[in-house]
Amino acid sequence: MNPESQLPPVFRALRYRNYRLFFTGQLISLVGTWMQTVAQAWLVYRLTRSSLLLGIVGFASQIPVFLLAPVGGVVADRYKRHRIVVTTQSSAMVLAFILASITLLGHVRVWEIIVLATLLGIVNAFDVPARQAFVVELVAPTDLINAIALNSSMVNGARILGPAIAGVMVAAIGEGWCFLVNGVSYIAVITCLLLMVLSPGAYRRVALSGFESIKEGFRFVGRTGPIRALLLLLGLVSLTGMPYTVLMPIFAGTVLHRGAQGLGWLMGASGVGALAGTLTLAARRGVRGLGKWITYAAAGFGASMIVFSLSRSFVLSVLLLIPVGFSMMLQMASSNTLIQTMVPDVLRGRVMAFYGMMLMGMAPFGALIAGAIANRIGAPLTVTFGGLTCLGGAMIFGWRWPGLRGEARQLIVAQAMASGEPPEDITGHAVTLERQGE
Repeated sequence: MNPESQLPPVFRALRYRNYRLFFTGQLISLVGTWMQTVAQAWLVYRLTRSSLLLGIVGFASQIPVFLLAPVGGVVADRYKRHRIVVTTQSSAMVLAFILASITLLGHVRVWEIIVLATLLGIVNAFDVPARQAFVVELVAPTDLINAIALNSSMVNGARILGPAIAGVMVAAIGEGWCFLVNGVSYIAVITCLLLMVLSPGAYRRVALSGFESIKEGFRFVGRTGPIRALLLLLGLVSLTGMPYTVLMPIFAGTVLHRGAQGLGWLMGASGVGALAGTLTLAARRGVRGLGKWITYAAAGFGASMIVFSLSRSFVLSVLLLIPVGFSMMLQMASSNTLIQTMVPDVLRGRVMAFYGMMLMGMAPFGALIAGAIANRIGAPLTVTFGGLTCLGGAMIFGWRWPGLRGEARQLIVAQAMASGEPPEDITGHAVTLERQGE
């Protein structure tokens, strides 16, 4: 019997060789990415002690996603997504080595960090839609929910390990070595991508011009109520809630007085909760009820942030970040799952570009606003206001979703039938067909 068939249901997407390669390479690379994220934030804080500059660096790293993601989505729908991801991961590796070099040589300046963060944001504008859409090509439609959830669990497993390692390394030998490790980690993901064997028939071409293709994506999102509602809630949470991560060095250094190692613990605790959230989603076989999950998760995220902002105990703050991470990731991964099951494959890259715009593209505006507000009223009160806004958004979404559920069900069934799968496999009714792995 094939040993992959003995995998527990929560890991069933790992039956597929290509997905195992993707999962392994990304896991190694993302540990390095989180190490760089934490080390870079601490480096900026150490050099400037400015919450505003922390916000500016966060803005610079993610604003390109907001501006260029629609173009990245068109590219993901026109060209081989595998080739795009190899190119973007290689570019990110080069940028990590440059940041490592100037930091280790002692010549790093804040403006150089901002420039490199902007360049990485441009890379991500093409990487995010291509990588999100690429996951669909690695598993059967019946295992898509599990693949998306495991993909998120991989991000958050790295989010636990990466900040913890970074906190120790920054305190012991400095930030530059974290950047170097990140650069080396990209070799793993590039190697795994090159080892994949993919069907040429998995790729589709867009006949429209680039501008018309972008307009087509905008029109689809604008007229599709369930997808529009999911993206608007995600954008609101990213704008007002996600900036708590940008302000975390202030909590670690000024509010809780624990330094770089404390920052690693705080970020790691949020990662523990996020990993638990994605594994909770991975255990599901269908999407029924995910709208309610998203409502409760957004509300839980807001409430948890409010309580965290009031804490002045380091241990309590670490514990409170677990439900923050859990609810944040459960909302994001559940939204990703619902959108992926509703969107036609020919539009997948462009729609996932809008997902990236809301998830990562709104965050820079939030980071800039949060940094400016925190400079005046302090980080704790800024996070409190963000939590209250997330609570309000969750209430509005929960009120609107029941009226959109019928349209969402029709979209899900249509995409299930287009992929050759019985609708019940996707919508969560009785499963009548099991797909075998490769």
